[in-house]
Amino acid sequence: MIPFSAAAENNKTPILEILKDAFAGSSRVLEIASGTGQHAVHFAKNLPHLVWQPSDLPEHLAGLEQRIVETDLDNIGEPLELDVLDLPWPTPDREADDAFDAIYTSNSLHIVSWEGVEAFFEGVGETLAVGGTLAIYGAFKYGGAFTTPSNEAFDQSLRKKDPKSGLRDFEKVDALARAIGLTLLSDHAMPANNQLLIYRRG
Repeated sequence: MIPFSAAAENNKTPILEILKDAFAGSSRVLEIASGTGQHAVHFAKNLPHLVWQPSDLPEHLAGLEQRIVETDLDNIGEPLELDVLDLPWPTPDREADDAFDAIYTSNSLHIVSWEGVEAFFEGVGETLAVGGTLAIYGAFKYGGAFTTPSNEAFDQSLRKKDPKSGLRDFEKVDALARAIGLTLLSDHAMPANNQLLIYRRG
């Protein structure tokens, strides 16, 4: 059975509506932590001008590949084995002719450790072409505070499973982004108390 995420199914349409504009000028997208592949397939199908490159940890690749093969899209690549902590990433350099001009990740920064978040931005810094776009979907804290009681409960449930995980402070994430030359273009409020951050590399 192909892995399935109800959350990914529910949020793929509102995310797509924003990516249509955010990725309008992009051509090659690297997705970090593709999970079940529902986003990869939906976005590749509805944004045919893009080549979508999914990636994830080894244990998730089989299910991810199953979904991609079943969909049979020409503009989606074979899943790439990628651990954000394993730097440098197995991707073209940001100055290469085949560099990625967009990077996307969903619900990953609150799963990995803070070291993983730092490694994510280091990898983005090495991989994203100048003028490229970074899109990050997930729940965040603002000013050190949770935006809703449900997000606080979600954070507590994450930390029970892994004390190193949990919702991240937007300001700390934004500081890492700015340190690699990214500028926040927009912060979209999304359904289920999530956000979609859109950054551009100058």
